[in-house]
Amino acid sequence: MARASRRFVCQSCGSVSPRWLGQCPDCGAWNSFVPEAPAGIPRRRPAPGGQPAAFVPLAVPVALPERLATGIAEFDRALGGGLVPGSATLIGGDPGIGKSTLLLQAAGRMARAGRAVAYVSGEEAADQVRLRARRLGLGDVSLALAAATSVSDILAALGSRPRPDLLVIDSIQTMASDLVEGAPGTVGQVRAAAHELITYAKAAGAALLLVGHVTKDGQIAGPRVLEHMVDAVLYFEGDRALSYRVLRAVKNRFGGTDEIGVFTMATDGLVEVPNPSSLFLTARDRPVPGAIVFPALEGTRPLLVEIQALTVRLASGATPRRAVVGWDPGRLAMVLAVLEARAGLALGAHEVYLNVAGGLRIAEPAADLAVAAAIVSALADAPVEPGTVAFGEIALSGEIRPAPQPELRLKEAAKLGFAHALAPPGTKGALEIRPCAGVATLVDRLGARRALSRRGPEG
Repeated sequence: MARASRRFVCQSCGSVSPRWLGQCPDCGAWNSFVPEAPAGIPRRRPAPGGQPAAFVPLAVPVALPERLATGIAEFDRALGGGLVPGSATLIGGDPGIGKSTLLLQAAGRMARAGRAVAYVSGEEAADQVRLRARRLGLGDVSLALAAATSVSDILAALGSRPRPDLLVIDSIQTMASDLVEGAPGTVGQVRAAAHELITYAKAAGAALLLVGHVTKDGQIAGPRVLEHMVDAVLYFEGDRALSYRVLRAVKNRFGGTDEIGVFTMATDGLVEVPNPSSLFLTARDRPVPGAIVFPALEGTRPLLVEIQALTVRLASGATPRRAVVGWDPGRLAMVLAVLEARAGLALGAHEVYLNVAGGLRIAEPAADLAVAAAIVSALADAPVEPGTVAFGEIALSGEIRPAPQPELRLKEAAKLGFAHALAPPGTKGALEIRPCAGVATLVDRLGARRALSRRGPEG
């Protein structure tokens, strides 16, 4: 029998090559090809006639899936209301961000509520997990704990026990399947191990939570097909220098995407933040130039954050710098170009620094107007009137376009004591609306032209 030849598989995207390559031609990753033996599973010879597929009508009443509450309201919010039996959820995040802590807290609270829970750790010994559970105040819960990496051993142990309501695997990159050759963490192993565990979860009706490692780019490591196999994908985000953490849903077959749950890291674990706006707003005795509040929308949750800007005039001939933290640098360049072309502001000779307070990242275009207002305020050294929020998308023509769900944004701002809103014309809500049809109107409303004329050309 001829010996099966080796193949090389890219660990970033799963591309296969008969020989080693320094750079993957599909995803561009360097030094990502690892040798793997072919699976060697014989293909079944097709039968003369296939089994007819069963087609069913679409217009049939379907009950909403049952939800299992985790006991952590912010976690349930990101999941769309809780875990669905038989579903598979993948949670990724940077090392040390709190993934294992969050899942152990959820598993412990579900076990304390009377649910059958199995927790399998492939990275830590059982005693390490026990010590963490004791620190989290969960040392007395009835939870089935195992430290194992063999999928066949895990499934054999689960088959000899009552079906769990929740199965936690920490992490999928440490699991090894007997169906394929290769070290744990390789593309073939991750795919095969995940397939076996998901198949078990769907057959047993158990909710499966998988922890996934991430690459230096912040993407979940391993084959991209892993994210297609699961029902929901959550990312646990945050700066370890800050106390807050954001759990963000990017895929959910049983609920909406872009929902977030907000936590703070304390000595006894993760603590829920029911009012996240309190984390990202700065308390000041007096207004300062270059700061304005933007009512962001994360999924269905309004979130008030402060946009901060600083402009510094440079000597003639120097190249101005643009630095951004928490927003898209390309979008900042567009806003600056529109302010210069449509509002007549001389920003080409100024360095511009933009920051979203608290370390939160904002992606929605509705922040354009708030960013422009902060820059204009900083340039004119004129503070925005206290109690003002701003939102709206800026077009290349300079006009301000409407943002989605303005009523929800304004209701949250009114609840926190804000009184005015710079918004596109036609916006209605709980605050006094000061319409801005274009960026020129915004500059006039902030009184920037008068302030700049008083300062003279050197300002």
